[in-house]
Amino acid sequence: MNTAPNGDWHRHLIDDDDGIARVIDETRRIAVLGIKIDPEKPAHFVPAYAQRAGFEIVPVPVYYPEVTEILGEHVYRTVFSVPGHVDMINVFRRSNDVPPHLDDILAKKPKSVWMQLGIRNDGAAEILARAGIDVVQDRCLMVELRRRGK
Repeated sequence: MNTAPNGDWHRHLIDDDDGIARVIDETRRIAVLGIKIDPEKPAHFVPAYAQRAGFEIVPVPVYYPEVTEILGEHVYRTVFSVPGHVDMINVFRRSNDVPPHLDDILAKKPKSVWMQLGIRNDGAAEILARAGIDVVQDRCLMVELRRRGK
């Protein structure tokens, strides 16, 4: 496993306003792991908001094997299968369901992984941070985008 320079992997655990602003500013393309098709669910309306704010959204649902498009975008079944670079993986999975996705996420090498409000897995966060990936946990991307006028 790759480690952050000087073993200072803690710097990749982002939980302050400056760090969150930097992560958002460095993001253009977001793969949404666990995206839903129901517009009333946060796993749909949060990525829809980000899309309206100008971010490219790449749907990676866990369910809905028959669905080929969400938010007008082609669906991929794994993060790794998404063509091209992904800046952020926005995670909509229960905290205990994050670890099974780690190999897929690590293989894609995103700049950041954002676990939505209510989602926190410190073990998974450490693994990602040690690989040099910025990690935000237990925060709503839509709330943070709104706070920054996006």
